[in-house]
Order: sequence, then structure tokens, then C-alpha cells
Amino acid sequence: MKKRKPFDWRDVLGGVRAAVPAALLLALASAAVLAQDKGRVVEEIIARVNNEIITLSQYQKAESALRDEVTQECRNCTTAQIDAAYNDQHNDILRGLIDQSLLVQRGKDLGISVETQLVRQLDQIRQDHSLASIDALEKAVESSGIAWEEYKASIRDNLMTQSVIRREVGSRITVDGAEVKKYYEEHQNDYVRPEQVFLSEILVNTEGKSAEEIPTLKKKAEDLLARVKKGDDFGEIAKRYSDSPTAKQEGNLGGFGRGQLSKELEDIVFKRNRGDLTEVIQTKNGFEILRVDEHYQAGLQPLDKVENEITNKFYQQRMQPGLRSYLGELREESYLTVKPGYVDSASVGANSTIEEASPTPDTKQKSKKSSKKKAG
Repeated sequence: MKKRKPFDWRDVLGGVRAAVPAALLLALASAAVLAQDKGRVVEEIIARVNNEIITLSQYQKAESALRDEVTQECRNCTTAQIDAAYNDQHNDILRGLIDQSLLVQRGKDLGISVETQLVRQLDQIRQDHSLASIDALEKAVESSGIAWEEYKASIRDNLMTQSVIRREVGSRITVDGAEVKKYYEEHQNDYVRPEQVFLSEILVNTEGKSAEEIPTLKKKAEDLLARVKKGDDFGEIAKRYSDSPTAKQEGNLGGFGRGQLSKELEDIVFKRNRGDLTEVIQTKNGFEILRVDEHYQAGLQPLDKVENEITNKFYQQRMQPGLRSYLGELREESYLTVKPGYVDSASVGANSTIEEASPTPDTKQKSKKSSKKKAG
């Protein structure tokens, strides 16, 4: 019988990491556990985003999520190093919660529906935990102290956020072929390379496992390979299931020249082309699946070989400022208030932090917003 994976609410984060800033990820994580405070009747409101509110409990959950995130990413760090990393990101917590609220509201305004994706993701989580039905998943969620409807809402918001970012930010980023060619011609020395392969991995670790466990672990690796071959995203599978530290980089191992890998692996991967997958390979660490992300022959690489690499470089450079610019636009169109004592690191203007006020209808909010702009 397949061993059941313990239920973890962090599964709701899915594949959002690649596109969303850390502060926004923490907002999504805090939303997933907000239901644990459901029994509290009175909540302290620390910010308003149009007709939505951000509560103290959400903020505290985001603080806890940040601490967990920093600790996980720096497992060999000292307490002082973890504290420094935590403090460095702490001021962006409220910004992330506000960003999330703005993006979800925008998705609703655009009429985006993610219900089909929601059903698929819930079913995938069910499969990941070897549960027989969605009802069984619901019971597992409830038993962990999270209300089912709140859990689904957190996944829905996650999917909505990703959809808005792709549609409203990613679609705005353009990389012209002429600019790629110009960059290539001006940086040709960067593309003179020895023969290299760039690899990504999925590892099912067998270190410390008993002989009886090995067949089950091999089957797990084979199942993961089958999912990728059927069309599942390699990076997402690596992020969720790989036991390697590279999981948080979607399995990215980087580049290797000849002589830098074991003879066994070298003989396998240097015979393959870009996009090829290996079969499951048993190594001293476990069962390995490798993908050849790129295979460069020795010498100056032709433009068509590195075009995607250059395009991605431009795209990555523009994604983060593009997202912040878009969120700035949403902020300009929205009515935001922050309770004194809390920091919104993306605030602009002295009027972004004001005294606590009672919620008002949309019409009154628009009037206030107009007055604020006239005053500026």
C-alpha cells in the first residue's frame, strides 16, 4: 500500500513561487492558515484595501510564515543569520498582504474565473496525499484545524493572483528580436563555450532508507517521470517532490563540462539534446531523473542556440519592476489605509497611513480618493 503523505497546508502554494515576490508568497501562506483564528469574534484591523480588510491575525500568520521560510532556506545558518534575514524582509510583510488583496480584487474586476483550475489542484493535492476522494481531503483539511471553505478560498486566491500576473504583467513584457540580436552581437564572448550541458534534476533520496523501502522509492521516481512525460511541468514536479536542495530552484543544477560529472552520468547526458529526459538513474544518493535544459557544442554558440537564454534574461530583468509598476497602478486606483504603527513599504505619499476609520460604501470611498488626489 502506498504510504500516505502527511497533510500540509503549504501545498496550496503550488507553483506560485516562480512569478511572485517573497512578500506576496507570505501573504498567500498566511491566508491559508487564517481560518485557525475563526473562533475569534473581535479582530484588530490594521489596513483596508478598498472594501477588503487586513487583520492583525493575518499579519501575525505572515510573520510566522516568513520565519518558517527563512529557516527552511537557510538550514545551516546560525540563529543570528536567520534573524538578520528575517529582519531584512520583515518590512515587506504588509506590502505583500496588500499586494495580494489588490491582485485578487483586480482578478474579480476582470471577470477571471479559476474554478476549473481549483478543481484540478484540489484533485492533485488529493492524489499527492493518497486520499480516496475529495471528501477525504476535506476531512484531512478540517482535522488539521483549517476550515474547508477557507482552505479552498486560499487556493482560489493563489490561482487568481497567478492568473492576473500572467495576464496583466507578463503579457506587457515584450522582448524584440532585434534587441536580442543586438545583445548577442555585443556580448559574443559570453557565448563562446566549451561543450556543456545544463541540467535540471528530480531526486528521490534513498540515504538512510532500508532495503524494504527501496522498491517503493524507485516506484515513486518512475511515477514522477511518467507525469513529466505526460506533460506535467518538470520544474513544478521538482519543486514539490524532489528531495534535493535544488528543489527550490525547480531542480536547476547549472552547467557541466566534460569531466565534471561521474562517467556514468556523463555518458548519458552528453548524448542527449535540449529538452531530453533521462530514464530513472540509480545513484549513491537515490533515484535521479535528469533533464537536459541545453547542450552546447564547443565554440561560439549560434544565435538560435542562445536566443531563448537571452530572451529569458530580458524577461527576468523586467518582470519584477513590471509587477511593482502594475501594483503601483492598482494602488493609485484604490483606497488604502494603514493603521499607525504598521509599515507598508510600497506606500507613496504622506496620506497612505491614516487613522482607523469605519468602512464606507464604494461611492464615499471614491469621493475620498478624489479629494486625496486634489489635495496632492
